[in-house]
Amino acid sequence: MQTLTVKGNKVRNEEGKALWLQGLAIPSLEWDPQGNQMNFAFDQAIHDWHANIIRMPVHSAFWFGHKSKRPDAAADTPAACRARAAAYRKRCDKLIEQAADAGCYVILDLHEFKAPTEIHRRFWLDAARRYANHPAVLFGLFNEAHSVSWKVWRDGGRSAGPRRGVIAENAEHPEALESVGHQALIDACRSTGARNIVLAGGLDWSYDLRGLARGYALRDPDGNGIIYDAHIYPWKRGWKAKVLDFAACVPILLGEVGCMDKPMPFQETTPDPYIWAPAMLACIQRHRLHWTAWSFHWKADPNIALDEHYTPTPCWGAFVRAALRGVPFTSKRMW
Repeated sequence: MQTLTVKGNKVRNEEGKALWLQGLAIPSLEWDPQGNQMNFAFDQAIHDWHANIIRMPVHSAFWFGHKSKRPDAAADTPAACRARAAAYRKRCDKLIEQAADAGCYVILDLHEFKAPTEIHRRFWLDAARRYANHPAVLFGLFNEAHSVSWKVWRDGGRSAGPRRGVIAENAEHPEALESVGHQALIDACRSTGARNIVLAGGLDWSYDLRGLARGYALRDPDGNGIIYDAHIYPWKRGWKAKVLDFAACVPILLGEVGCMDKPMPFQETTPDPYIWAPAMLACIQRHRLHWTAWSFHWKADPNIALDEHYTPTPCWGAFVRAALRGVPFTSKRMW
């Protein structure tokens, strides 16, 4: 495989050819350290769905060998933690090599929420050293930042606890914390000698990129560049101004994008997915946005797969599979 580098708003290989990264987000390692059925999922994603990139969520707690993601979980012996950490990392290694052998790139997605802390900086010191300059591996710095200022997002600082009126896109309860900021994560990666492309999601659950125009862009003088990550769902509004307007300046990957035929718990209604899905894919194709559709798992909504056989969901998966196989989409809707 060829190492990728950001040049302007393009992602290019060693020959200077611009690549269009299109694929799937395959969850489970962030909630199950065993990652059952991940090998089959990777095989289906690459060979049947024709993905050339996979977003693989992981969790720092499992990376360091803890039994649970809960900070108040019962303590365990150092030896047991080391054994679990070694097994989890080996699982990640094998999945990355499976993808690389098939010519598919992998985003190692640190799948946590609100704002990065010291444990996440430590994660990247370790993971970046492990996958330093691996041609198939891109570093997804932090899954979904929210409820902090742009200054804290970039430079770190104290964040407040939960705020009223903010949509909670999952059941996790964000508490006040001391963040190191996204720049510290890049610096940690580069301190190991790893030049791998990094991905950075904006605010509002990795959606809003407007901080780039307000002086909060990240710096990467010693690496292969930054792709900015945005997560687009039907409940998001104004995404042209918050995401698409930046596509002429920086490469953008929709690390999560998807829809359902029923509202999420925090929605009263949802747009018709049989209209929304093809229109979104038409926009992705028109602007050649990089993307990894969410989610290639039947237990994580909005789901692409109906079951463990990866049967496509009619309202989203069928459209995704067609797009990844080269079917063009058109829409009169101008985002």
